[in-house]
Amino acid sequence: MAEVSAELELFRRRWREELAGDAKRRRREAVAAAEPESRRGAEPGEPGYLTLARGLLDGGTPACRSPSPARPTEEPAGDGDGDDLLGQLIRDLNEINEVPFFDIQLPYELALKIFQYLGKTELGRCAQVSRTWKVLAEDEVLWYRLCQQEGYLLDTSISDHSCWKLTLKNCRARERTLKTNWKNRIGAVSQLQYELGKILCDVHSCDGVVIAGYTSGEVRLWDTRTWDYTAPILEPVHGPGDAGPQPHVSFVRINSSLAVAAYEDGTVSVWNLMFGREPIHRYQHNQRIQALALASEGATVATASGFEVKVESPNDRGFWQTTATFEIQKLVNFLNLVPDVTGSPVTVAAAEDIVYLLKAEDPGKILHSVYGQPVTCLDVSAHEAAFGVKTFGWLLNEPNQACDELSEMREGECFRQVEKEAGAPSRHLSTSQAHQVWQSPGRWQPGLGQCPVLEQQGLQILLYNLETRQCLKKMGNSIGDFTCVNLQNSPPNMLVTGNKDRRVRVFDLRKSESLCSLYAHQLGVSAVQMDDWKVVSGGEEGLVCVWDQRMGTKLWEMHARHPVRHVWFNSHSLITANIPDEKSPRGASITDDDLTAHRKHRGIIYAYEFSVDQLAVESILPICRSSYDEVTGYNYNIGLAVPYDNI
Repeated sequence: MAEVSAELELFRRRWREELAGDAKRRRREAVAAAEPESRRGAEPGEPGYLTLARGLLDGGTPACRSPSPARPTEEPAGDGDGDDLLGQLIRDLNEINEVPFFDIQLPYELALKIFQYLGKTELGRCAQVSRTWKVLAEDEVLWYRLCQQEGYLLDTSISDHSCWKLTLKNCRARERTLKTNWKNRIGAVSQLQYELGKILCDVHSCDGVVIAGYTSGEVRLWDTRTWDYTAPILEPVHGPGDAGPQPHVSFVRINSSLAVAAYEDGTVSVWNLMFGREPIHRYQHNQRIQALALASEGATVATASGFEVKVESPNDRGFWQTTATFEIQKLVNFLNLVPDVTGSPVTVAAAEDIVYLLKAEDPGKILHSVYGQPVTCLDVSAHEAAFGVKTFGWLLNEPNQACDELSEMREGECFRQVEKEAGAPSRHLSTSQAHQVWQSPGRWQPGLGQCPVLEQQGLQILLYNLETRQCLKKMGNSIGDFTCVNLQNSPPNMLVTGNKDRRVRVFDLRKSESLCSLYAHQLGVSAVQMDDWKVVSGGEEGLVCVWDQRMGTKLWEMHARHPVRHVWFNSHSLITANIPDEKSPRGASITDDDLTAHRKHRGIIYAYEFSVDQLAVESILPICRSSYDEVTGYNYNIGLAVPYDNI
């Protein structure tokens, strides 16, 4: 016992000498007034750990520590075992003293307010500090907020789950699994067929619910979110003189609450998805319907027939009425309703080479008009409209435009002069022929401002602001027509297009540049959609391609017989539709003996499910799970990987 006391006394004496020497050195450097060594307070410029050590050696209560002490710049000098013990003790004291507000008692709500600015990694580190911090860092409010910020379970409340930290972990794991399944085509694939409908005419989908119209006049629904769901047939209203075969379905559209179908005879039927199979509204056009649009949210329907565009919507009492009717100069090719519009609906219509912005309070506004440049595709978002324009190999560019009216007058006059001198319509002239006519002797000179300058220019995508009606961007310079464009479903500041030159292009709207150009289709691109990392495109030859947009590589492809006219996907599912161009093929009668010949002309709808909840057996096509007992045991363009498992 005496030896232990002697060693402790020796340790204390050496420690006091070392502390005193260190304090003197610091006083000399700071040129401060000397104070008695016996004073237990802090020396001028003395770090917090020396003050704490003095209090521990003297056996008294240590002085109050500074809330944010500074770490010493160097370790104390010395040698022997006592120096190692001293250095370890000082390092431990420094680690304890550097924890922010460790000795301060804060209200729980205030501490939670501070912790809400931390991310997942920071909260995990804070949970390892102490028990109090662990309770704070794992508070349900913090992890519920993080889950909402990352876009998971947006429609849930904080009381729906008991552990939001585990919920966020499961959501992120499910997202990674889904991404892997997308890249490797792991999941279930099903065919949505309806043989009694004859030939497939049009397909549309919304949130996994698919609507299809057929040449038999029938409209059918599928809910791909529930595989055992029996698809209902939406029944049209039959009038007293409607005996005989029903007209073909021209267009179908669907949103979260409504389904709309337009028929060849100009009839439009509207169904409510919650109220059964009977339509809730029906109206008639005198001519064939050329375009149909349904609002993405809400109950607004727009149709174009002849030179008339009609907008229908229910009033405050729920009775449907004609909201607006617009008379335009040309036949409508494309029609879209602007989403997220408060008040009266806004419609964008493309009629040959004119794009109209139709409002009930201000009808007939022209958004874009260039003579001889028809619009080839159209899509709109809440504030912008994107469409492709087609040129005929040469372009008239006015160098000195005094006003829009003078420019349009000169442009039309120049076109007529070219046609007169060339003896052929201007649209049939190549670039070299047009330049030859313009540069002939006696022609007006462009520098005098009397006629436009002829320039060769590729086909472009134009982006317009719907509020100011100004052209924001001109993108692309391709040799083929832009056949499809997707602006509404693309990520912010992104745009994806398909072209007849067989390429899919992704544009950055901030730079007006093409980020990538993907080539795979043989007959041109007919449908396209993208998200933050992938692109899905469909071609005229029936090929569906899935691309990694950042790498610019094709992940996988799927082929069917007819052109791909519809592509839609979300995080876990994909819906594609191959729709035949020929609605009355030879040998397609339902009374034919060769049903396989009829089946190959019908068209097909594919539904892919990449969710982890799908069983392995569901990844095999239904035809591959058929037995010898079934009558129909053959289908086209399907390689039987596991044919006839049940014998």
